[in-house]
Amino acid sequence: MMGSAFLRQLQARGQTHILTRTRRELDLTNQAAVQDFFEKEKPEYVFVAGAKVGGILANATYPADFIYQNLAIQTNILHAANRSGVEQLLFLGSVCIYPKHCPQPIKEDYLLTGALEPTNEPYAIAKIAGLKMCQAYNRQYGTKYLCAMPTNLYGTGDNFDLETSHVLPALIRKFHELKVSGTPVTLWGTGQASREFLHVDDCANACIFLMDLDPERFQTLLQYPAGPLVNVGSGEDIRIVELAERIKDLIGASGQINWDASKPDGTPKRKLDITRLHALGWQPSISLSEGIKMTYDWYLRHETSVQLREAHS
Repeated sequence: MMGSAFLRQLQARGQTHILTRTRRELDLTNQAAVQDFFEKEKPEYVFVAGAKVGGILANATYPADFIYQNLAIQTNILHAANRSGVEQLLFLGSVCIYPKHCPQPIKEDYLLTGALEPTNEPYAIAKIAGLKMCQAYNRQYGTKYLCAMPTNLYGTGDNFDLETSHVLPALIRKFHELKVSGTPVTLWGTGQASREFLHVDDCANACIFLMDLDPERFQTLLQYPAGPLVNVGSGEDIRIVELAERIKDLIGASGQINWDASKPDGTPKRKLDITRLHALGWQPSISLSEGIKMTYDWYLRHETSVQLREAHS
């Protein structure tokens, strides 16, 4: 999802020499393959969008996969980028790097000030390691590696598999199935936890904006006390119960929502402080309601192919 958003945004800006590889073409957990790619292609600017991601259920079910694959991917890329002389790099982290019980909104300074949310701790630790690796390489080798920490992303190309998806695409699929076939909707937790959401195209736009900063302003970001870290979000959060009702209304479904309070809510509240990004001159352009409509339209156009992929996975 994130990689395709970068591609759309870069192409819209007239960029023509863009190097991409699919998962089948390049296994990012294979150090030798990654090193060979960087040595042959010599990229100048790198966006690290490759990662293993998923919602609460996926994180709880595959914790070893989440920590191993993400550590391997980012370690291979960052080391190969340095060896091949990459000019600038942007590493994508995740809002879950911050402590579970964090003052709100979450400032970059709050990193490593408390315990993590247990349901996604392996993933969060991997992403924190990636941030610290960027910081270490900048200090030792003078590289220009910046870390963008986005809030919950959704949008075109999202994962709608109910076993592995994040909350927003899962809600879209559940309410679509409610509308089409009357399938009852049961959601995890109490619905009282709140989350901030950002459309993936806005996130890609923000990351490219950061990479396009003049050298002096970009260098200033790398020297931030908490590390080369910039929060990327919408600045607004919403309770999951309200999000569910909004998606239900936008899709045009009717029926009762059942909440399974025996399942975890995750972090009670998660909203990023995006003061640093706003001060640089960037603002999101896609509202939550507009983004949900766009994502649902994409799902309707690709519903059959989504289900076929799941059947063969």
